[in-house]
Amino acid sequence: MAATHPLKPKRILILTAQFSLEEHPESWKEDNARFEETFGTVLDDDMNYELLADVTQVIMGQSPPSSTYNTVGDGLPFYQGKTDFGDMHPTPRVYCTEPSRIAETGDILISVRAPVGPTNVNQERSCIGRGISAIRVGEKLDRDFLLYFLRFYEPELAKAGTGSTFAAIAREDLETIKIPLPPLTEQKRIASLLARADRLRQLRRVARNLGDSLLQSVFLEMFGDLEVNSKHWDLLFLEDLADVQGGIQVTSTRDSLKLRKPYLRVANVYRNRLDLSEIKMIGLTTSEFERTKLLKNDLLFVEGHGNINEIGRAAVWDGSIEDCVHQNHLIRTRLDTKLANPVFVGHYVNSLAGKKYFANISNTTSGLNTISTNTVKTCPIPVPPLSLQEEFAGVVARVESLCGRMSEADRQVDGLFESLLSESFGG
Repeated sequence: MAATHPLKPKRILILTAQFSLEEHPESWKEDNARFEETFGTVLDDDMNYELLADVTQVIMGQSPPSSTYNTVGDGLPFYQGKTDFGDMHPTPRVYCTEPSRIAETGDILISVRAPVGPTNVNQERSCIGRGISAIRVGEKLDRDFLLYFLRFYEPELAKAGTGSTFAAIAREDLETIKIPLPPLTEQKRIASLLARADRLRQLRRVARNLGDSLLQSVFLEMFGDLEVNSKHWDLLFLEDLADVQGGIQVTSTRDSLKLRKPYLRVANVYRNRLDLSEIKMIGLTTSEFERTKLLKNDLLFVEGHGNINEIGRAAVWDGSIEDCVHQNHLIRTRLDTKLANPVFVGHYVNSLAGKKYFANISNTTSGLNTISTNTVKTCPIPVPPLSLQEEFAGVVARVESLCGRMSEADRQVDGLFESLLSESFGG
């Protein structure tokens, strides 16, 4: 059947050109010129659509007997669902010696059960369970073109999921998907543009993760292994370095108080970072406001969490919200900056040594792990020379500045990639 396909080559060229800042501008310019010259008029014409069943082979997964599973590498890799997926390719965790359904190298793997729609490309002959289907393209269809179409189509496919326990789709749901089918050379060109944009997104994520690894390496090099205090720094209790203060209890009775201020919750404080995307307001008295008002460089600790590994996580307050206070599930420390730098102390308490201290000393009640202000006060802190602490804080500031710019660029790149998908396959 034929239908008007909404591919807009000129718009795609504009979007892909914006990625040239990160790669080779001349290469992008030449590629885009060839793309427009070769495909510009064709893509504006009517586009044929085919059912997925007519241009691919769909292999529904089937779970083999559990007695044939192993984790030592015997048999074929056994993929069971989205848990096995990476950005582009799955990673084997389980193997199977008697596979029931086989996916070949290069097949597209698609999750068909909770969640519905995520895709990967199979790198080796594998066994697939009921949570996955394999899609093997025919000669009329480029594999990567189909992959990116399915990623664009994923939200719609997810809507087709049914089931009282978890969402799932059937063979029919896959085989009746209508696939746009431009000439094979056009498919390859579009897939190439999308792959380059996708690769840039992945490289940015790697670079951002390297920033975290860099800070950990610098911290270890400058201060040694603080779990055993390998450089024999003086140890002081945190209360010897800072004023420690609890926060305001959140209750419904506060709704009637006239004085209202923004406040921080556990959801706002993570390890060495803040998430200020949602800030709530609270009613309080003048004396409570004066007691709990945050100042820039205050160090905030999470007091209670269901996950013991998150107890005591801490972040430095950046002062970005005026007159902000904190609830009682956060403990505030205000360091004497003549003795200790809050950035150094924050990274120490978030290190393996700090995590172990709070995990070992926390209390557990009804599944909630908690620490107290006294727990924070008696936390032992190694105290290197202040100049060394401040040198480390300077490194952190530079890395965070770079990461901040990268995060904004990440959002732009993600937006551009989604726009590319939409312009290639959407309306």
